[in-house]
Amino acid sequence: MYRFIVVLFLALLEFQGLHSQTANYPKGYFRWPTDLQPAIVANMGELRPNHWHMGLDVRTNGKENQSVFAAADGYIAYAGIRPQSFGRFIIVNHPNGLSTLYGHLNAFFPALEQYVTAQQYKQESWAMELEFTKDQFPVKKGSFIAYSGNTGGSQGPHVHFEIRDTKSGKCLNLLLFGFPLSDNVKPSIVKLALYDRDRSIYRSAPRFFPVKNTDSGYILPKMPVIETGTGKFSFGIQSFDRMTGSANEDGIYSASLFLDETPVIKFRLDSIGYDDTRYLNAQIDYPLRYKGGPFIQHLSRLPGDRSNVYQPAAADGVISLTDTMIHSVRIEVRDAYQNLSVLRFKVRFDPGLPVANHPEGIPLLPARENKPAWAGFEVDLPAIALYDTVYADYSINSRSSTFTLSSQHVLNDPSIPIHSSFTVRIRPDKPIPSEWKDRLVMNRFYRNGVSVRKAKLQNNWITAEMGDFGAFQATADVTPPTINELGKGDTVNLSAANRIVFVPEDNSGVSSFRAELDGNWLRFTNDKSRAWIYIFDERCPYGVHELRVTATDIVGNITEKSWWFKRYPYTPPVKKAKGKKKSGKKTTAAKKTVKKKKK
Repeated sequence: MYRFIVVLFLALLEFQGLHSQTANYPKGYFRWPTDLQPAIVANMGELRPNHWHMGLDVRTNGKENQSVFAAADGYIAYAGIRPQSFGRFIIVNHPNGLSTLYGHLNAFFPALEQYVTAQQYKQESWAMELEFTKDQFPVKKGSFIAYSGNTGGSQGPHVHFEIRDTKSGKCLNLLLFGFPLSDNVKPSIVKLALYDRDRSIYRSAPRFFPVKNTDSGYILPKMPVIETGTGKFSFGIQSFDRMTGSANEDGIYSASLFLDETPVIKFRLDSIGYDDTRYLNAQIDYPLRYKGGPFIQHLSRLPGDRSNVYQPAAADGVISLTDTMIHSVRIEVRDAYQNLSVLRFKVRFDPGLPVANHPEGIPLLPARENKPAWAGFEVDLPAIALYDTVYADYSINSRSSTFTLSSQHVLNDPSIPIHSSFTVRIRPDKPIPSEWKDRLVMNRFYRNGVSVRKAKLQNNWITAEMGDFGAFQATADVTPPTINELGKGDTVNLSAANRIVFVPEDNSGVSSFRAELDGNWLRFTNDKSRAWIYIFDERCPYGVHELRVTATDIVGNITEKSWWFKRYPYTPPVKKAKGKKKSGKKTTAAKKTVKKKKK
């Protein structure tokens, strides 16, 4: 008994030590990255598809090309262009062991812009990431480093701003660094969810309970005592935070669960690496969100969750009751400014209540390799692929077309998340023509969409690395990409244009695009994944030029087109001024003339 009390006391100390205090980060060391009134449109920990948001989205008043400044002394350690992600970005290393990242930029400061452009033309690549020494681009606190923009995966003008631990690369919660952002608004708790943990989380349909905010905190107005027929259960919450004066629903900083005043588990969204950010899919009710429901954050750690957001490290947050007594539950939700909202209610285990039964199949277990196989279809799931037990649900559809090589093999619903890629093997239903063998792809059908991966033939099995469950089918892709025309005529007149835009398309996906002007590589940008854009600059002087473009898909099918075009100084046509309408009544003579014309 004494040993139990000591262990409980030590666990309580660990819980309080790790979670009751926010991290002691330097306040006042970093300045705001713009000269605009400090404001954000998203915070760290906001819930996004397949990841937590890892920094602050700095408001730029809906405009691009706002000046961006270094947050502290240091040097530019990295810069580059990452499509569908940060776009143009800069990372500055600081002498205190921290780094700052600035993303979605339109342009770097002139010296860096010139250097990056030279490297792009040298390496003949638009997307690139460059590393620098301390002496190449040193900066002072407040140095102008870039113009803000909307490049990469951005959905609107802003600056994505991060602070990282330089050595580990983990992103730190910027709201703990004393920036001039006001927040005296408590987080909002919207809904409570209860999960049966006698079974896999993916076989437990959640029970939802609406909550009500009162003067003494949040309560469950319709059911102050939750009765459950299972003695092993966990909770989840729907919650969000707001900054003072903002209507944005930001992410919460932390949530703690207590049973009879004893701490059970807590999550805190701080110090997260990009290697771990996909574990958001374990921290939320992923199937519910996938099917259009809200974000529910688990107050429990799933067995396959290897992230560091839950503490204490050994806790899983699952509550086990064997008695039928009423127990009190308290959930504390905080933002980074320690504004606190509390939900209180009671729970009781009643073994006489019915518990839902769910059919089961072949169990696929977390934290171990799983290799389920059926006739003509095999899957290899690595040990990190699953967050909780998944029961294999397999079927086959006989759907074929000209280039299909197999039936559709359906494995589970894509509403069950997968953390890593896994190997899918399909035995073809018919002989593969020799000219198709280096043009194999694996299609995954889901909802109304399809994703395609390059495949290869191994021991008469068509094999590919896939990322989610769904309906899998092996196919040959022998169709090259399509490229839109530049214009009409033997020599296209582009004098009135300020850019050239191509949108190559392919049924398996365009893997590369190359353009040459008069035999030299020409830089086209591809920020938003579809359109390749060249804005006329000094590399295309006035005159007649030959443009050649090449698009290649993921299996190597190639389309090449070329045009001659001319470009000269362009003067828009001058619009003729409209004459003033004559006023006054027609004279008698004029009226007679009109009558004669009518006759």
